[in-house]
Amino acid sequence: MSDFDPDKVRLSTGHFINGQFVSASGKTMGIKRPSDGQHYADINEAGAETVGEAVSLAEDARIRSGWSSCSPRERGAAISRWADLIDADKDYLAQLEAVGSTRPITDTINIEVPFTAAALRFYAECADKYSGDVFPTQNSSLGMLVPEPYGVIGAITPWNFPLSMASWKCGPALAAGNAVVLKPSELTPFSTARLAELGVQAGIPPGVLNVVQGGGQVTGNALVTHPLVRKVSFTGSTATGAAIMSQAALQGTKPVTLELGGKSPQLVFDDAGDADEIAERLFLGFTVNAGQACVSGTRLIIQKGIAERVIEKLIALCKTPLPGMTWQAATRYCPLIDQRQGEKVATIIAQSVAQGASILAGGQRYENTAQGWFWQPTLLANVNQDNVAIQEEIFGPVLTIQTFSDEEEALALAQHRVFGLCAGVHTLNMPRAMRLMKALDSGTVWINRYRRTWDFIIPTGGFQGSGFGKDLGRQAFESCQRYKSVLIDF
Repeated sequence: MSDFDPDKVRLSTGHFINGQFVSASGKTMGIKRPSDGQHYADINEAGAETVGEAVSLAEDARIRSGWSSCSPRERGAAISRWADLIDADKDYLAQLEAVGSTRPITDTINIEVPFTAAALRFYAECADKYSGDVFPTQNSSLGMLVPEPYGVIGAITPWNFPLSMASWKCGPALAAGNAVVLKPSELTPFSTARLAELGVQAGIPPGVLNVVQGGGQVTGNALVTHPLVRKVSFTGSTATGAAIMSQAALQGTKPVTLELGGKSPQLVFDDAGDADEIAERLFLGFTVNAGQACVSGTRLIIQKGIAERVIEKLIALCKTPLPGMTWQAATRYCPLIDQRQGEKVATIIAQSVAQGASILAGGQRYENTAQGWFWQPTLLANVNQDNVAIQEEIFGPVLTIQTFSDEEEALALAQHRVFGLCAGVHTLNMPRAMRLMKALDSGTVWINRYRRTWDFIIPTGGFQGSGFGKDLGRQAFESCQRYKSVLIDF
């Protein structure tokens, strides 16, 4: 992929409802490019009336079109065609994603777009693979568990990976026979709307997948509280997830799936292997997307015997990234999403230092990057468990460093009073790895690695304040169905 001109990327700025782009009379919201802070588009926020229209049309369309009642294989075929259209439209989708998000064009075209298509293909295959059960009972009766769709599922996705997060929500929900009304982040609205447009072109009936634009307080709240929205799936911050859970409970008691924040530890033992290789693994774990990922491994907990060698390598690695515009093919290191996020990162680092932390590398914004918030990879040492950089999710390329002597101390440092999303364990001692895997209060544990694969059968989701329920895997598909118990006498 070569460089592209961000000013020449075609934008469709309306809501996508009933198979077409429509405007709304809500508040105008300006959108800035993360790379240079320049205003490049406006959207109108969907209020309760527009959201209500999108939800009502979705409920009507799923029934009238036969989407909920057709054979699962038919739904799977439409979703598979959708994935094919995404692949064919990869250049345009990649540019839409790159210009408005923090993802460089090389990543969007080589990772984000194909990953999105692959996730949808997985759920196309799930559509007719999982069903109910027949239960043993007395000879004159038949017991069954019959799955059926909820109806309309409300989905809310974050700004850090717009396309792939949309596929995680829409794929299982649509494959299970639901309709979806999706609200992308107001910071990254355009690639998701194009994704929905391609879905209709692939044969998903108009109205079954609608996209409404706007912020959380107005559009998101209207979506969560609408009585025809029977389930909500949200990815985002822990605080927002708690608010959504509360609203869902107060408005008719509806189930929610929440994939929330993280403060993920990486435990490195003396016997983990080559120090240089480990350092590179750790570096990627907290700098991918400039640390703007809920699964970022931002707490290094390292045994004293290997600590000096690994930290020395990490300091050197922190000096290597070169910031660049997301529309430049050479860019490998991306900006923070906006000024607010940049100021949050700066504030937490300053507070951490005030509490005794030492900056070993980075600690400040890159110079000469116009209005883009490019933050240097940052290492913080001399942090205790009460330090703000340990306790709060930063959502930036900041790694705290703590050392330990033995396994018991490592586990004590790793456990967090709030978060339990991911953890990394680096050791060649497999019995130790298995002990820690069982002991860590985390929804995902990676051993001798720190990244996902394209094995969509493996679900993701957190414990504690990192949420509950699963995205990906058959678990996500099954969570988009409700189950009816049936007992027949004959």
